[in-house]
Amino acid sequence: MNPGMPQKLSLPGVKQVVAVASGKGGVGKSTVAANLAMALHMSGKSVGLMDADIYGPSVPIMFGLGKVDQNTTPFPIEKFGIRLMSMGFLIGTEQAMIWRGPKVAQAVQSFLAQIDWGTLDYLIIDLPPGTGDAQLTLSQSAPLTGAVIVTTPGEVSLIDARKGVKMFREVRVPILGIVENMSYFTDAAGTKTPIFGVGGGMKLALESNAPFLGELPIDPRVAQCGDAGEPMVRKYPDAPIAKSYVALAAAVDAAATAANASGLPAVEL
Repeated sequence: MNPGMPQKLSLPGVKQVVAVASGKGGVGKSTVAANLAMALHMSGKSVGLMDADIYGPSVPIMFGLGKVDQNTTPFPIEKFGIRLMSMGFLIGTEQAMIWRGPKVAQAVQSFLAQIDWGTLDYLIIDLPPGTGDAQLTLSQSAPLTGAVIVTTPGEVSLIDARKGVKMFREVRVPILGIVENMSYFTDAAGTKTPIFGVGGGMKLALESNAPFLGELPIDPRVAQCGDAGEPMVRKYPDAPIAKSYVALAAAVDAAATAANASGLPAVEL
């Protein structure tokens, strides 16, 4: 292993580890991670979801959970058939995490190494926005199969999403593909309106030479379900966006399986 490269952690029971990332906040990355995990589970996969956003954990809210008693509650916590871990289980919603980078990296590593994830087909890791300590820690020490980059169609989102692609490429983590969230809104008459721009996800995929995993439309019920603690794809499985998530899960599964079979290392050995 190259000097300065951290030792890769071992997760012997986990077949595929997929990071869901974005260059900036506000693109719906955590919502995509939660619904992707749910869609994979509904397709018959055993799935875990790790919330690596130490400062702003959102997975507990999206699954109707909160702070628990660490002395009596074993981790990961299971909800809707998905194994979950988040800093939000350890602190209250009003408590601020005033931590420097090394402590954030330590917490992220402990979620991986000290939690008994058991046997999983997929461990989905919801990364915080940006390219800081948590992202680098996961990229360099976790046995990542690859990363899914979430963007919205507009150019402002693409500027930061490109940075995410560049970071993963520099640490030799395969890009499984680009997913465009909030692509368009369909009204009652069936008219599609691209509120946040057109074609940004495909543009990023082409210039990055990465697969385009698909578009996710706007549906107000997505946010409502997130606030209510039940992923959209589970509560409204027949909705168009739920079907888009099912298609996304199939695309991610195919890309991850191909990346895993290729034998490409997540970090340079």
